[in-house]
Amino acid sequence: MDQWSAMQARYEEYSLDTQGDGEVVDVTALAQKAIDNSGLHDGLCTVFVAHSTCGMTTIEYEPGCNADLGTVLERIAPEGGRWEHNERNADTNGHSHARAALIGPSVVVPFAGGELVLGVWQKVVCVDFDDRPRTRKVVVQLLGV
Repeated sequence: MDQWSAMQARYEEYSLDTQGDGEVVDVTALAQKAIDNSGLHDGLCTVFVAHSTCGMTTIEYEPGCNADLGTVLERIAPEGGRWEHNERNADTNGHSHARAALIGPSVVVPFAGGELVLGVWQKVVCVDFDDRPRTRKVVVQLLGV
């Protein structure tokens, strides 16, 4: 039996309080905690946010990059624009849904020797695009040996 036939899956779920409005939250430690708890050494770590107005990605987590990401997304999907979602649902977060769709709800990062394989400055981040504070569900799914 080779090591891949012994592949195992693990799942952890975390609750994350956010302020919304493009807040960038470093969740790298949550992903690493799931790996630490799993007993797995090598594999893939998927970090997923179970909400339609949040995104998950990687970035150099520092105030300048965080602000630049917000600036780019404001240019692409401006908060003050006309959004069908808002018109049809008497809502105010159409831009949040568009931004979340552009970023996507998950990121996959390999891990080796029980550690996430990330660049020197790279962090896994959750970006909450909604227009108000929220409690978010973050799921970490591991597949490995």
